[in-house]
Amino acid sequence: TMKNPVPQAASLLLEKLMLLVHIRPLPAGSGGETPPPAPGYYDTSCFKRGDLLEVPRTLFIHFGIYLGENRVAHLMPDILPSITGDHRQIQQVVTNKRLILGVIARTASVRVDTVEDFAYGGSILVNHMDRLFEDQVLGSEEAARRAEKLVGATAYSLLWNNCEHFVTYCRYGAPVSFQTDKFCETVKMIIRDQRSVLASVLVGLASIVCLGVAPSTTLPTIFIPFFLWMAG
Repeated sequence: TMKNPVPQAASLLLEKLMLLVHIRPLPAGSGGETPPPAPGYYDTSCFKRGDLLEVPRTLFIHFGIYLGENRVAHLMPDILPSITGDHRQIQQVVTNKRLILGVIARTASVRVDTVEDFAYGGSILVNHMDRLFEDQVLGSEEAARRAEKLVGATAYSLLWNNCEHFVTYCRYGAPVSFQTDKFCETVKMIIRDQRSVLASVLVGLASIVCLGVAPSTTLPTIFIPFFLWMAG
């Protein structure tokens, strides 16, 4: 029997979209990576060991656990830990090429970087998710120790083991990802009504033709239905 291609297509598309969480824009006229902000760019005096840090990106959010002394533990896709044990090489800032290959190979690492390298110029929210877990918040030291124990190479799954799963396990004791849950609910709604798929495709294509580019906030609703429609 042939497997239903829709769940597989949805998972693949999510991988492509989630790449935008980490990929950094290249400066105009340059073939290299955009340099991170200089040390001291962020005021770390307001961060406490064990804090959960969020960095909103264009489509999704990147997460980390603050360890103190300008250090953040966070999970990132990375191909390098699977092909070398050279810690100095692995610890260098992850390039887009390493990240993309890590997603494809489903390999990652929980690494410790400076706040500047972690946030890469984005705004930082502190313990913003606590309101969703109420009395489930673990002690700050416990959260930090959990993060430190997980530092190193790990398997990567955008649906089951991403940066949000990592931080929610460390700070709240259970690995969950609201981002992927929301995505899956959207996919279910689309599957239940195939007519909405075609409508979304047409609206998305029309907006691209008329406006030249779709607003970033509408990209998921445009391309997720389109991908599923083509796959189905």
